Amino acid sequence: MADGTESESRKLLGRLRDTLAEEGAGQARLDKITHLIADSMRTDVCSIYLFRDSETLELCATQGLKPEAVHKTRMRIGEGLVGRVAGTGRPMNTENAPATRGFRYMPETGEEVFSSFLGLPVQRLGETLGVLVVQSKEARRYSDDEVYALEVVAMVLAEMAELGAFVGEGAALRALHQQAVMYQGATGQEGTAEGHVWLHEPRVVVANPVADDPDMEKSRLQVAIDTLRLSVDEMLDRLEPGDKDQREVLEAYKMFANSRSWMRRIEADIDRGLSAEAAVEKEQSQARTRMEQVPDAYLRERLHDLDDLSNRLLRILSGQGSETGAEMPVDPVLVARNIGPAELLEYGRSLKGVVLEDGSVGSHAAVVARAWAIPLVIHAKNITAEALNGDPIMVDGDQGVVHLRPEETVVSAFRDKMAMMAEAQERYVSLRDLPAVTKDGQRIELYMNAGLMADLPSMESSGAEGVGLFRTELQFLIRNRMPKRGELVDIYARVLDAANGRRVQFRTLDIGSDKVLPYMKASDEPNPALGWRAIRVGLDKPGVMRMQLQALIRAAKGRPLTIMFPMVAQFDEFRAGREHVFRELEREYALGHIMPERVEIGTMLETPSLAYAPRQFYEMADFISIGGNDLKQFFFAADRENERVRRRYDTLNSSFLSLIERIVERCDEAGTDVSFCGEDAGRPVEALCFAAMGLKKLSMRPASIGPVKSLLRRVDLAEAREVISSARESGVQSVRQSVMDWLATQGRNGNA
Repeated sequence: MADGTESESRKLLGRLRDTLAEEGAGQARLDKITHLIADSMRTDVCSIYLFRDSETLELCATQGLKPEAVHKTRMRIGEGLVGRVAGTGRPMNTENAPATRGFRYMPETGEEVFSSFLGLPVQRLGETLGVLVVQSKEARRYSDDEVYALEVVAMVLAEMAELGAFVGEGAALRALHQQAVMYQGATGQEGTAEGHVWLHEPRVVVANPVADDPDMEKSRLQVAIDTLRLSVDEMLDRLEPGDKDQREVLEAYKMFANSRSWMRRIEADIDRGLSAEAAVEKEQSQARTRMEQVPDAYLRERLHDLDDLSNRLLRILSGQGSETGAEMPVDPVLVARNIGPAELLEYGRSLKGVVLEDGSVGSHAAVVARAWAIPLVIHAKNITAEALNGDPIMVDGDQGVVHLRPEETVVSAFRDKMAMMAEAQERYVSLRDLPAVTKDGQRIELYMNAGLMADLPSMESSGAEGVGLFRTELQFLIRNRMPKRGELVDIYARVLDAANGRRVQFRTLDIGSDKVLPYMKASDEPNPALGWRAIRVGLDKPGVMRMQLQALIRAAKGRPLTIMFPMVAQFDEFRAGREHVFRELEREYALGHIMPERVEIGTMLETPSLAYAPRQFYEMADFISIGGNDLKQFFFAADRENERVRRRYDTLNSSFLSLIERIVERCDEAGTDVSFCGEDAGRPVEALCFAAMGLKKLSMRPASIGPVKSLLRRVDLAEAREVISSARESGVQSVRQSVMDWLATQGRNGNA
């Protein structure tokens, strides 16, 4: 293959395919492959390194190095030239390996006599499975044709590894899609679930990476491309005139689908001996590698468009798309790289759980998961590469752990945990209609958070006394266009109908940060959480705020209306938002609409600055809701999306509780109603401590009301207050241990 001709490349791939088709263990196959490649490339050495674990490469087969080094030589990512290839995902071609920066001499291999080195990543869809290396004694730089041909071979090796062709003896030769795997991710929503995998974007398995007839493969490719172009045109035709951003995305799809350079690269891979599917996937893998290394956000987005288009083309070519009629399991756990709220809502409430490779704790996919009371684990790295539709899966949202194809011992322990939790939930049902009154007679009101119509039946089943937070942005996020005022009136009216006279605190549109509307141009901000979001957007772009306020006023239909503004950082912002409400009330009255019985205007307190606002702010606000999630991240300067720091700071930190206490005192002085809203309100021990700090209203997800009420009804709040005060006076950083010790002496478990 030294001349790099296409026919020689096809011959090698044909011999590879025949070798892989033979019966035998994975090790025997790898040994034959290294011999074939060295012979065809006319090199002294061919070696295959595969990942033993996520950080370690292992020499699994070689022709030319010392045989005793196989399964003994290992290196970390970035270590030596092989480790550099694995780390960068890029080929390395040098005529003098020992003189190349990063070279590491492995004495057990006997490689010191080889001068030239060509290493290529063995990749599938951007995931590096190993490294393919050829070496020669003579100082030679491998030609572009030779590099290209070896890339094609590496692609086939990746596909065959995916299909389990190399399973056998040797720690690195494990079976993909067969063994039990545990993923340590992060908690997006607590809870546990057992079910079977349902992939949001089913993985296309390329069973025929090598093809003998390039003309036939190119013909198949052309038919698939024509089908793809037609489907994109049909999607464009279905768009409404206002769907500008969707049109831009589809136009980008159309541009790629008509790209001659893209087609030429795929056809060149077919000429080398790949099937149409393998050629498309080879291009897709290289695009994904480029995507990881491009700093420009716009270019990254375009490469993501190309990645999505490649997936569509692969499904058409392989017949593995949704048209194959695969049925969702009866107990589906959704597995995806990431997912938006609209896509998640399309699945309905049948999902048992959700597992994402990306995602964030503040995303609206997490909000939907909380509304449905199903566990969500985020940052489960590479799970979409391993999971297949129908695989057994167990999700522990409490610990952020996912067990894919779990062992029987794990299944047994997991089911025991689920049974205990189910038993506890049964106990909470009996408390549903009872008030949360502590042993010393203090009444705590428990409200629920909501954002979807689907949440509202939980008001009855959970025993919530009202809605402490209704997230209005979800109605904007799940559409591909701006909702009309009439649509919002209908939604808000139905919310108030379902509340049946109970209080509903509507939070005005909270967009920005991780909540980007699909039809609004995203602004590339260095720190979105501290950027142009929430009330800042509303005050700068008042048109949407006006429409939303009008919809709320009309939806009230003479009933009480409660409005609160998000992310207020200073008194003037609240005052300006309040003036907007008054102006819209005047306009609606002039137009003859029915006025609300009364209107209360309040704010979320999510910034430390607002805790120290002038006294007039506290007097002007009808109510204040402490937004614990954002307040905590700003107070500790710890991004709640950053796993390395967000768990570093305890909610029951003495300083944070002192801030909460001070806010409560200022509200009491002004006679202003105050509540706490956020994830921590739904954790029983935290809820107990907030109540001890003087908070009489807590708002949480519906599933948390039972556990919180159960603990509050069994404690003396004055005693709890004394325990917390003593702990703070002693100088401890967190009062958690002191409170837990006290609960233990009372015979009460904070998690009960």
